[in-house]
Amino acid sequence: MKDKPILGVLCSGRGTNLQSILTAVESGQIPASIGVVLTDKPEAKALERAEKAGIPHAFIDRRAYETRRDFEEQLVAKLRQHDVSLVILAGFMRILSPYFVQQYPGRILNVHPALLPAFPGAHAHRDVLAYGVKVSGCTIHFVDEGTDSGPIILQAAVPVLPEDTEETLAERVLDEEHRLYPRAIALCVKGQLRVEGRHVHILS
Repeated sequence: MKDKPILGVLCSGRGTNLQSILTAVESGQIPASIGVVLTDKPEAKALERAEKAGIPHAFIDRRAYETRRDFEEQLVAKLRQHDVSLVILAGFMRILSPYFVQQYPGRILNVHPALLPAFPGAHAHRDVLAYGVKVSGCTIHFVDEGTDSGPIILQAAVPVLPEDTEETLAERVLDEEHRLYPRAIALCVKGQLRVEGRHVHILS
């Protein structure tokens, strides 16, 4: 990876994790720059955050392409245009195909709002509450060709309270995501992670 890695951030929503990453980049916690922010939703607030920070950004409409491959080729083209070396999924609500993953092997990070391998998929908070577990949390992991199945970098736990709704649990987990994701990205760009099979070792 380059001396000054360039991040490409993919978002679909409010962009609160994007904001935590922006703040960490600006403070020097993450020794990298953000080359581009991409979204599949025209109303995503992440676009406003990128605009305010002076970062190139684009909405790529999945509906404008006949196949997922065509759509992902556009994502990859934009990432390459901005010389991105590490792809950060920050609330990007689409499962990436093996084609996309193969363009950036071992260089895609994702945040998931549960303690993987429990409760993968798009409805983690709903599933957590339905199952009745007492602890949930968030997971930062490398992306492989499966669904939320890549090697785990960092995790943080939060209690599940009896009165929790999906919204209250989500907000508490999000606080941990904002704390943990910048740390995981920093470890990655500093070369402090070694992956051996399913195990990710943090180097001093």
